[in-house]
Amino acid sequence: MLVSEVMLQQTQVDRVIPKYREFIDRYPDPRACASASLGDLLTLWQGLGFPRRCRNLHAAALAIVERHDGLVPGDRAALLALPGIGEYTARAVLAFADAQPIGVVDTNVSRVFSRQLNRPLPRREAQEIADAVVPATRSWEWNQLLMDLGATVCTARSPRCDACPVAETCAWLYAGGADPAPQSFHTSKPQGRFDGSDRQARGRLMKAVVAQTVDRASAARLMGLEADATRATRLIDDLVREGLLAECDDRLTLP
Repeated sequence: MLVSEVMLQQTQVDRVIPKYREFIDRYPDPRACASASLGDLLTLWQGLGFPRRCRNLHAAALAIVERHDGLVPGDRAALLALPGIGEYTARAVLAFADAQPIGVVDTNVSRVFSRQLNRPLPRREAQEIADAVVPATRSWEWNQLLMDLGATVCTARSPRCDACPVAETCAWLYAGGADPAPQSFHTSKPQGRFDGSDRQARGRLMKAVVAQTVDRASAARLMGLEADATRATRLIDDLVREGLLAECDDRLTLP
């Protein structure tokens, strides 16, 4: 569950599914993940983007082995203490892996709550509502139901209010006016343009290094930054500093 939640951060489900299956086949538990090198994990991760997530997952596996005898903790505070694990991921693991009666607020759930009350919801209030309404039993199903409702019926564009099972209690539907959901916590914001971005250049270099060792002199060309050596140097140095690349004698490799 922890692996899938980390992979799904900012990445579409159809891209995640094959990578997730391959990852679980190779690294079925935290000990197997912790025993692998970060370079091996990054090789498998290629194509998902945001390699920091892979680094954090590896660091979390190491911490789970060291602190929790190789078992993913079933405690929110312990999960939040792991590298790269935030509030949403911790709650999702507890709700969907352990069936604990804890509310999970993603973009879809935030949208449903906001429209039901017809006002934007800040982070704390959205979470308080989720925790207040989650049932003591079948919490897994409840959280999934709310997410599916927002994903398939109470959608960001063209919501299907005529098919909504809670339309009768929707304050926004009856009051009309501006949609409050876009101003609420956890609402997805458009990402910056990918073409020409630092993220694209970094991804190109990571892909090249996965295939073979790259000398620093060739990196700018591989990143598409031949005309901007200063920017290329900055991005290379960032990747090395973040532990996503290693460098020896001006040769860039996976860590």
